[in-house]
Amino acid sequence: MKDALLVGSLLAILSGVMNGSFTLPMRFLGRWEWENVWSLFIIGACLLMPAVILGATAPQSWTVIAHAPKHAVWIATAAGFAWGFGAIMFGQSVSAIGISLANTLVLAISSALGSFFPMLLLAPQKLFTPTGKMILAGVGIEIVGIILCGLSGRRREQSIGVGGERGDLVGRPRPLSVALLLAIGAGVLSAVFNIGFALAKPIADYGRSAGLSEFASTNLIWWLMLAAGSIANLVFCGFLLVRNRSLAKFTQGGPARLFGLAGLMAVLWGGSIFVYGAAAPRLGPLGTSIGWPLSLATGLLLANAIGIGLGEWRRTPESAKRLMYSGILFLLVAIVVLSGASY
Repeated sequence: MKDALLVGSLLAILSGVMNGSFTLPMRFLGRWEWENVWSLFIIGACLLMPAVILGATAPQSWTVIAHAPKHAVWIATAAGFAWGFGAIMFGQSVSAIGISLANTLVLAISSALGSFFPMLLLAPQKLFTPTGKMILAGVGIEIVGIILCGLSGRRREQSIGVGGERGDLVGRPRPLSVALLLAIGAGVLSAVFNIGFALAKPIADYGRSAGLSEFASTNLIWWLMLAAGSIANLVFCGFLLVRNRSLAKFTQGGPARLFGLAGLMAVLWGGSIFVYGAAAPRLGPLGTSIGWPLSLATGLLLANAIGIGLGEWRRTPESAKRLMYSGILFLLVAIVVLSGASY
């Protein structure tokens, strides 16, 4: 039992490391347009990797999905499709304001809404119970952290400009007001992804009854949601590739290296989902209270460490840095509070 908990905890941390670092290659892909990078990332993370993993763990997956509860299949598909628009907004927000601030805002908003809305939709009677009050407190603390991080971003923008300290980051900078709207949209739709996954659990239940392992059964839901989410992303990227005439860039600027970096993004992000899926069964009843906050906190801290290491805050005033660090501290406290409110 102890060995399973240790392995599960390490896998949850690894999931956070992968999720917190997957945007790092974007810093070195400035020779391409955003749509070049994002289209390859989506194909790898949402289509190729899930198909390979599903084929290896559940070769009879199509038969299982065909006989799974239809309402759960539709929920997974609809939630995944909606999340696809959030993925676009997230990718745009990273290009707009950098790795550290974009990841912080999106992870925080997703965590807050992903904790609050499932309770509101699935168990509204618990809103004023001790569990509900703890969730509300955690969301409130998280809102304070989001505000502090937003203020720090505003001060950074005022001191070094919209496009300061970008290096070779793919895409183009945008005003903080636009970037915040993108991050909020991404966070909200990421929460929809979490809610959809919770409502689609009958698919995994049916998979287990059909003889699949818990890991393989969970992968059925991931595959449906990620495939549906890829639609909006690929349509949008296709539109940009035509409008900006950027298809030719796939063959320019050392394509092998750039393809490799985009592929690395896909492996890190897609892998983080499946690694966490492998962690959860090993944590048993502690999966919610230990695994999720471990993964989220690791990703949050690593994304900020990467942003700081790359110099995104190099010429920023100390007051802005203090606001950012204070915001991160509030967010970590909120994660701990929310993790204690599992219901």
